Amino acid sequence: MEIQFLGGAREIGRSAILVDDSLLLDFGMLTDNPPQFPVQTPNPDAVVVSHGHLDHVGTIPSLLSGDERPPIHWTPPTYELTLTLARDTLKLHGGSYNCPFTENDLKRVTQVSKTHGYQETFEAAGYDVTFYNAGHIPGSAHVLVDDGDTRLLYTGDFHTDDQRLVSGTTARPEADVVLCESTYSDVEHEDRSVVEERFAESIETTLWEGGTVVVPAFAIGRTQEMMLICDAYDIPCYVDGMGKQVTEMLQQYPEFVRDADAFRRAKSHARFVTGRNGQRKRITDQKAAIITTSGMLSGGPAMTYIPEIRSNPVNKVTMTGYQVEGTPGRDLLETGSAEIDGRVMPVSAQVEQYDFSAHADRDSLLDFLKSYEGSSILVNHGDKCDQFASDLQADGFEATAPQLGSIHVI
Repeated sequence: MEIQFLGGAREIGRSAILVDDSLLLDFGMLTDNPPQFPVQTPNPDAVVVSHGHLDHVGTIPSLLSGDERPPIHWTPPTYELTLTLARDTLKLHGGSYNCPFTENDLKRVTQVSKTHGYQETFEAAGYDVTFYNAGHIPGSAHVLVDDGDTRLLYTGDFHTDDQRLVSGTTARPEADVVLCESTYSDVEHEDRSVVEERFAESIETTLWEGGTVVVPAFAIGRTQEMMLICDAYDIPCYVDGMGKQVTEMLQQYPEFVRDADAFRRAKSHARFVTGRNGQRKRITDQKAAIITTSGMLSGGPAMTYIPEIRSNPVNKVTMTGYQVEGTPGRDLLETGSAEIDGRVMPVSAQVEQYDFSAHADRDSLLDFLKSYEGSSILVNHGDKCDQFASDLQADGFEATAPQLGSIHVI
């Protein structure tokens, strides 16, 4: 089995792995300025997708821009999320040189889509492929690829701890080679229940003092997690941005969330913002949490809410995800100011950050890999892949960190 790394090697973003020039695992984009895409666009016989985040699916429609029509295999939520993200990409970049696909390419995705549940083995490009719940977001999967001689486990992004939205992964299928993500290989997450309690207490304090809390959150996974927390702690909340659409979609697939009843209650508890007739400005006077995209303050309805609440020190902005360097969210955390809609604005409201990561941390990665002590480990999807591979070698693993564009024969 020959594995070529077209993206995601020693970096986070544009994941793309080609197996034997035939089977493509993921095809994402790196949301930089300008966006970055995999180092080449192959012509695979089939495509298998781990989960519906932009860095894993963002460039999928471009695979259909030529004459080839490879089938694309994924779980139902991953299929739906890919379409949602692709439409958003077209809206932002359509017609510009930054967009690698067209509306027609996106339409073709629906023609070649093949959806599968967890632990339902299917054939793709001559391989037996099986999805296992990866515990990252709804529909996320570990991908097991078996050619009859070698079993390759591509972990995708995964989490071993339970979140309110999805249960942590317990799957440990036998594998000769494990291609393992390492996003947080040098980090130890604080206990989730402790983070959650501190987050809820902080919001409750602000609301009691008469303030408003803006909760920037990623549309996929994080928005729904925040809704579930607000419902559990009876915190009044509004939901705005793409997260509304994602929530509606996920309700169609109750088997892919941890507790479908809790999810339904959380959706009923939240109030969805329509954005009509100045509704957003009125909401900023409510004593409530406003869960809104974008998670890094780089667009979306947050552009309306932050300017409205920024001057009152009783108000609060609670960041719920990692803030990439150079984003307004990162600037706000580090300097107390952020560029919103082209204008640098000082923010007097309180700014806090909480670690609600949906990735395994160092201890969880090591615990997961204990099941694969006799396997070959390929470390990817991280900015410290080389260091983590060295640490694994010191622990007795056969581990390497492939470089971008490299080919590994296993």
